[in-house]
Parts: sequence; structure tokens; C-alpha cells
Amino acid sequence: MRNFKILIQYEGTRYQGWQRQDSTGNTIQGKIEAILAKMTGCDFVQVNGSGRTDAGVHALGQVANFKIDTALSAVAVMDHLNRYLPEDIGVISIQEVPERFHSRLNAKAKTYRYRIWNSKLPCVFERRYVYEVPGQFDLDAMRVAASCLVGKHDFRAFTSQKKSRKSTVRTIDAIRLEKAGEEIVITYSGDGFLYHMVRILTGTLIEVGLGQRSPASMAELFGNTASRDLAGALAPAKGLCLVEVRY
Repeated sequence: MRNFKILIQYEGTRYQGWQRQDSTGNTIQGKIEAILAKMTGCDFVQVNGSGRTDAGVHALGQVANFKIDTALSAVAVMDHLNRYLPEDIGVISIQEVPERFHSRLNAKAKTYRYRIWNSKLPCVFERRYVYEVPGQFDLDAMRVAASCLVGKHDFRAFTSQKKSRKSTVRTIDAIRLEKAGEEIVITYSGDGFLYHMVRILTGTLIEVGLGQRSPASMAELFGNTASRDLAGALAPAKGLCLVEVRY
């Protein structure tokens, strides 16, 4: 069996997220697996993603790997995938990797980007990729709040997953806020992110920017007493994009 690593881009608008689901074939993972199974003549080919993106979330740099028995070259495998994938999913690179490589288990860090359209005017052509929020943002206050979130913390208040035996401790290396015209872009880099974590971080920073909470309130979001109801709202999926996975 040969192990292939692929880099994937997709517009997540019309999909039920990355992860394969028994109730629907309309997932990114499911689409890729179906094509590979038909190509190889197998009943099933498992595609391992670097992580699960929610329904409506986009990706510029999702990474996945799969093992298949084929005589085709790596490029021929990629060409076959792109020939049969829908136009809003694309494989932009492929390489054969050692047998033990696993796109999720070997990932060291990820970068996500969240786009906010800060205007009273509609964002017609980018509406699928931005969260439209009118109002006056205090970017300085948001940057102060963001600096409190950087580092190694227990982010249990920033996940929608209610019960899990897994640790909720993560390290955020950097949060960068930039404004270009009517758009505010928040970029997050860290060693990993919990379920809905980036969207809740964004919702919390939006509340700070609109004066609905203070940067000092970040301190109460960590520790044994922290809970989901203390953090901000869950920002919509459409503004979020997985930019890069690092190994």
C-alpha cells in the first residue's frame, strides 16, 4: 500500500463539513473517499484529514492522507481526483509519503483566518466568506483582549463540546488583527484548536470590539471555574477558513 499526502482547497458553503457522515454523502471527506474507492475498485478508502472543519467552513490548506494499492503516479492520482471532484473542491498538490505519516497525528500547528465585513453596506460578492457586522469596532481593545488569549491555557470555555475525556489545554502562538478598508481579518495560529474554538474566540473578540465586554474579562475565561456560558457567541461558520497545517 502506498501512502499519499494531499493538499486540498474547498468552499464549504454547501457541504455538511469535512467529516464523513452516515446520513449524508455531502461532506468533503465523503466526496474524496467515494472517488478513490471507485478508482481503486475497493469498497472503501479511508481519507484522514488534519482536522474536522464545520459545515460552511472553508479551506485554503486542508491536509489529508490515504493509503491505496495503485500503479498510478502521484500526479495521475491527483488528476483523477480533480477530474471527478465538484468544482468547489480541489486537490492542489500531492506527494507520496512514508507509511507512518498521518495528517492529523503528525500535525504540529494550524493557522485559521476569520473575516469580518464591518460596514452598513452589503458585501455582495464576498458574502459567502465574511461575517457582516456593522458598528464601530475598537480594534485596540480587541488587540489587548487577544494578547490575553495568546499562550498555553485551558480553553474549556471556548468549545461547544460539553463532555470529553481529552484535554482542553491548547497553546495559541499568535492572534493577529488587521483592518483593510471595510474588512477586519483575525488570524489565529496555534498547536491545535478545540471544537468551535476559533469561532467562539472570534465571537468573544467581536463583543470586546463592540464594547459589550472588557478586555479585562478575559481573565475569568480560564481556570477551573470557566465554562462555555462565560465566553462570547459562536461566530458564523462562513467567515472561517483553514489556511495552513504545519508539520
